[in-house]
Amino acid sequence: MTVFVGTSGWQYKDWRDVLYPPGLPVRLWLEEYAARFATVEINNAFYRLPSRETFVSWRERTPPGFVIAVKASRYLTHIKRLKDPEEPVERLMSRAEGLGERLGPVLLQLPPTLRADPALLDACLRRFPASARIAVEPRHASWWTPEVRGVLEARGAALCWADVLAR
Repeated sequence: MTVFVGTSGWQYKDWRDVLYPPGLPVRLWLEEYAARFATVEINNAFYRLPSRETFVSWRERTPPGFVIAVKASRYLTHIKRLKDPEEPVERLMSRAEGLGERLGPVLLQLPPTLRADPALLDACLRRFPASARIAVEPRHASWWTPEVRGVLEARGAALCWADVLAR
């Protein structure tokens, strides 16, 4: 099993002069980051979906073998709450596919107020291309059931668990 180590994003001002050499322009931070880590999560896609051209640029600026995970838009997970996923999934994937072979898992971080609905999750996961790698991060305790795990297994999706102090 290969383990990829990375972070959620690369544009942290606190990393200037720590991870990034003094004087390195911000526009080169991704290249420097990718020289040190094997993967990164694109967190800003949750708030505003980047253009396909931006995804293509990230692909071109990272080395072969680098993996970019994409956090799905909150429009799909928090506003639509996984309902009617056709359009948001198509929009996300049509842009994220600009990453080409760098495209890693797409993270569906579910809102903490969304209770388990295995049928809804299954319908959403069915909308992703068969080649897409999906990780689901439920944040309500009701999702931790054999039925939900069965849906994830059937769709080839991974279960993501963010370890939070209060759990």
